[in-house]
Amino acid sequence: MLGHIIMNISLDRFITKEPKEQEKKPKQEQLEPKPKPIEAPKIVIEKEAEEEPEEEEEELEAEVEGAEEPEEALLEETAFEAEMPENTGPCFLLSVSYSGKKGCALVKLYDPEKGKIYFWYDNTGHRPYLLTDMPLQEVLKNPNVLKHPGFDPSHCQVVKKIDLLSDTEIELTKVTAKDPLSIGGRGKGLRDIIPQTWESRIRYHDCYIYDRELYPGYLYRIRNGVLERVDYKVSDEEIEAFKKIFPPGDEIFEEALNRWLPLFSCPAPNYRRVAIDIEVSTPQLDRIPDAKAAEYPVISAAIVSSDGIRRVLLLKRSEVPLGEKPPELENVELVFYDDEKKLLEDLFKILSSYPIVLTFNGDNFDLRYLWHRALKLGFRKDQIPITLGREVALLSVGIHVDLYKLLHNKAIQVYAFGNKYREVTLDSVASALLGVKKVPLEKLVTELSYMDLAAYCFRDAELTYNLSSFNNDMVMNLITLLMRISRLSMEDVTRQGVSNWIKNLLYFEHRRRGYLIPRQEDILRIKGETFTRAVIKGKKYLGAIVIEPRPGVYFNVVVLDFASLYPSIIKQWNISYETVRCPHPECRNNLLPNTPHWVCRKRRGLMSLITGLLRDIRVYWFKPKSKDKSLSEDLRRWYDIVQHALKVILNASYGVFGAEVFPLYCPPAAESTTAIGRYVITNTIAKARQEGVDVIYGDTDSVFLHDPSQEQINTLLDWVEKQFSIDLEVDKVYSYVTFSKRKKNYLGVLPNGVVDIKGLVGKKRNTPMFIKKAFEEMVGELSKVRSPEDFEKAKEKIKEIAKTCYFGLKNRRFSLDDLAFKVMLSRDVNKYVKTTPQHVKAAKQLVSKGVELKPGDIISYVKVTSPVGVK
Repeated sequence: MLGHIIMNISLDRFITKEPKEQEKKPKQEQLEPKPKPIEAPKIVIEKEAEEEPEEEEEELEAEVEGAEEPEEALLEETAFEAEMPENTGPCFLLSVSYSGKKGCALVKLYDPEKGKIYFWYDNTGHRPYLLTDMPLQEVLKNPNVLKHPGFDPSHCQVVKKIDLLSDTEIELTKVTAKDPLSIGGRGKGLRDIIPQTWESRIRYHDCYIYDRELYPGYLYRIRNGVLERVDYKVSDEEIEAFKKIFPPGDEIFEEALNRWLPLFSCPAPNYRRVAIDIEVSTPQLDRIPDAKAAEYPVISAAIVSSDGIRRVLLLKRSEVPLGEKPPELENVELVFYDDEKKLLEDLFKILSSYPIVLTFNGDNFDLRYLWHRALKLGFRKDQIPITLGREVALLSVGIHVDLYKLLHNKAIQVYAFGNKYREVTLDSVASALLGVKKVPLEKLVTELSYMDLAAYCFRDAELTYNLSSFNNDMVMNLITLLMRISRLSMEDVTRQGVSNWIKNLLYFEHRRRGYLIPRQEDILRIKGETFTRAVIKGKKYLGAIVIEPRPGVYFNVVVLDFASLYPSIIKQWNISYETVRCPHPECRNNLLPNTPHWVCRKRRGLMSLITGLLRDIRVYWFKPKSKDKSLSEDLRRWYDIVQHALKVILNASYGVFGAEVFPLYCPPAAESTTAIGRYVITNTIAKARQEGVDVIYGDTDSVFLHDPSQEQINTLLDWVEKQFSIDLEVDKVYSYVTFSKRKKNYLGVLPNGVVDIKGLVGKKRNTPMFIKKAFEEMVGELSKVRSPEDFEKAKEKIKEIAKTCYFGLKNRRFSLDDLAFKVMLSRDVNKYVKTTPQHVKAAKQLVSKGVELKPGDIISYVKVTSPVGVK
């Protein structure tokens, strides 16, 4: 029975529709809501529809982090240090952390000329702090504060901040501490003593970046011991061209020209880096050894670097055959060791000599295992160039980039790589992005010959490195740009979700402008709850619109798509937590469509400003430039990376703003965004029908038109632009589309025969293979259809496919693999309490046989007639 259940390790995520964007000139900013258009006739519209979820989607949380994370483990004192020069040439700022050894911020700079890391320790006297409304004299007299060992009274002071929620300037007390953990950590910080605090849950190194206005990933230098920014010079020709796109004098223009254009125009360096992979003696196939226990020896370590090192370190063991050297090891150096400790010593030298170390799951395994294993072998902690946090493994000198964490990020998976990979395993990702798979392994690594072990281990390191270098270092360039946008260190931006990127950017902009960063409870208390009622269980407000489809087959279908609908709404309607339901009485009549909420006339909202700025600079500058054949290929490639990085941020922005656990979540602002979206869509549909166009379907930000004329299309595009200042564009033209009665379920065929499939069961990844194969045959027949007559012929062929599939099943011609459903465990098996889905029933059978399962594991099972129903 156990053989019927197959378990693979994965951390799959789900995809969302990718909005399109129009390349036109931006409109002038308007703080007034758009005039109400024609009254929409009564049409059958469902305000929000929920696609029937797959079992694996149960209680899947959005990739949104909530409150600010506590300080990570401070860097421990080790014997590994980088050079600390008084003067340098232009370097790239890669990381800011807190040094417990020095008691101050540590900045890591990368010298692209020498390919090495420099350390710069803060010498400005910056201290960790929080803000409170307790008067300064009361703070200095508070006995609990005074007796706290980390309290630093000498730097406490009164500061002025603009409170955006009340739109007033207020005075607060800045309470300083000697170290970050004295602010908050382990339940004994100053924030636990002082009744009311603000900005006390921001990690210190982020706080330091905000206050110093540092741009990670950008150019800096050390001059006479002082860290200073090196401004990248944008050419005069580019500036003049930029002015033609963005009208001078506009707030967005000034922000874009002075701060963002240099950030995005400065190329990323060619980082000197190394990828490593280790193999550990293990008694069980397909089961990762416990990294904390570190019971088994490290038997191999592979090294692939940007400067040509291709090496495998191998531990000699008795009765292991040498084996025949395979072709893939022709140019690989093999080094044998009698002593495991010596092997680790040499590996640690590699780890400490490169600015960037790449792994695939190194946080959870490779570096974590090495740290614990080194202790078991007698290393002192200061001899290990690794520092462990709760969920991270950092390096004493360089930067550790865990590509598993980065590629697991849903925003990266969908918007940067077009959802080319589904399962986040090295084999799956490398196969999808590089076209190369891992070396197949059918027995324990301990049973392999030295040559086979070296080939297996080396391939993993090589794939890891190539994931960073393919397509002209696309991943490293993308990381650099995301650092610049999010203001996060390289270690953080590659490990955190998109909500933390956006949160960090907004916090940075608050601090730069002298705004108080609000607490979520203050926003909820002042702004109140939502007005609309959600249709989907668990949601707090009414979401997107989905129009009831008309079942049938329709030829010549044009799909119109609103370009970045929600970011456009946030920009055009001035949506931000402080502007929706602002405190000004004179703004209360400035109502947002379909809501009781008003929006501010007096202040441009910060979310609106930043979202609009990033959208416009992408759509009107970098996206067109990436296709400009008059530019060099290298420059076009860089601009394409820039517009992809911005796309990642923008496409995730509303999902973040509308998430309850986001620190700046404002229910009326989130609700207003979707309400305006429904308002725009319904009025567009009404206008289309008024023009005599047959609207057969609509979904969130697109409408499907049956056989419209070019004149009707142009009329609709112009009307939407004039009415809402939002771009509507032709997304696709289908030769034909076929709809069922279910929403979000259709099949469309493009003129070139390419088939678009939305929501149909046959394409879902948990569908048994025998159904998938039949579905693919059906799709093949439908792709040939060009006329109603062709469709009738295809129907007859599809009937034959269905019959063949049915009789194959009835006559037991399919293997168990063909019949298996594959579903991911979204949490621990014992946490499925309310319901027990079928894949969990199968998983429990595995657990009963002693198999260890974790969230992210894929469970394969077949349906049977027993009481349990699955095997």
